[in-house]
Amino acid sequence: MLLTPLETVEAARQSRHLDDAARLLPGGAIGGYALADSVRFVATEGHGPRLQDEAGRRYVDYVMGAGALILGHSHPAVTTAIVEQAMRGTHFFASLNVPAIELAALACSMIPCAQRLAFTTSGSEATYYALRMARAYTGREKILKFEGSYHGNHDYSLVATTPPNASNYPSGRADSGGVPAGIAETVLVAPYNDAEAMRTIMRQHGREVAAIIVEPIQRVIPPAPGFLEALRVEADRAGAILIFDEVVTGFRLAIGGAQDYFGVRPDLAAYGKIIGGGLGTGAVAGRADIIDCASPARKGQPGFAYVNGTLHGNPLASAAGLATLRAIQAPGFHAALNDNTAILRDELSRCLRRYGLPARIVGIASMWQILFCEREPRNYVDVLNADMPRTRAFDEALIRAGIYVLPGVRRLTSGVHGPAEFEETIAAFDQICAQFA
Repeated sequence: MLLTPLETVEAARQSRHLDDAARLLPGGAIGGYALADSVRFVATEGHGPRLQDEAGRRYVDYVMGAGALILGHSHPAVTTAIVEQAMRGTHFFASLNVPAIELAALACSMIPCAQRLAFTTSGSEATYYALRMARAYTGREKILKFEGSYHGNHDYSLVATTPPNASNYPSGRADSGGVPAGIAETVLVAPYNDAEAMRTIMRQHGREVAAIIVEPIQRVIPPAPGFLEALRVEADRAGAILIFDEVVTGFRLAIGGAQDYFGVRPDLAAYGKIIGGGLGTGAVAGRADIIDCASPARKGQPGFAYVNGTLHGNPLASAAGLATLRAIQAPGFHAALNDNTAILRDELSRCLRRYGLPARIVGIASMWQILFCEREPRNYVDVLNADMPRTRAFDEALIRAGIYVLPGVRRLTSGVHGPAEFEETIAAFDQICAQFA
């Protein structure tokens, strides 16, 4: 296909920026994901469920800011809130401000476990501070996490998050250089969805465990019946804190997130993404007696947990988050979001069956992903045994077809993905299935 003169200029400009990124940024990427050269682009605009690159190409977006944009790009209520707050001030470090207080009040009214809330800057900070609070409260050092669970970018998270082989439970190896051996030694690892293995570890080490931290949905794998309930029982038996990482599931699965959706209440929950409406904020919510470990009045006392950040409770991010949480309280919002995504998963599954591809669509609520695997995955090892090179090749073909996904990573729908986007997705998916058959 021949490019118009304008398209040629735009493509050349994008190529120059990609070269600049390769020269200036590690791996030519922002963060931990880098698209293959054949599909990489520079994003310039996002409107509703679509993203546009610098060469003028538009994509149906299922990355959606890693799930932060549950209302889609540039939602009028969110952009209006940001602009209005920016005109009043963008930053009031260490000072209480109206948007932060109102966001805390609304979030606590929506989160089942929330008696109090401590602001952070991101979801990664939220899980980090939640673990600190749990250790301060219990006086213990060890935590139990689940192999393959991602809890952010800090040292405690980066143990047994993406191991090349199954871990030697309950020991796990750090996935990154620079993680002190002493930290890795405080992290116990269990396979997700294996309640018996978790019980065995807790019965051996429970009195040393400050917290059990879990993604209620591990990446895209839902919990087996009774698994989250078993965590609640074992945490209580050992006197440990149960932490739900609701950075993705919070406000997405339901108004009250995974706690509401699955009916299990943790002691603490970590939030990011949706709570900031696409801007940088996060929070730890939960029992008042644990959250109060971070009270400035307790500095210097036993059990104090230091929580502080330049952008904690930032009024701009709080205004965006407040507008987002108010919007998703609309009657039927989550039912429509989850039902529409279930229909999409069903249609994509039909495509796979029609072409006889050894793959499946996995996911729950407003999440979906393709995996070339023989059975429905229950844990990280099942995903590890999937044909990930073929999975990534399929995902890269989706990007070339105008469906933006991160290869090998779950995708999320928003409240503004509609029939046109779903039909475009299904048509592209069908064509790619024909190529892979």
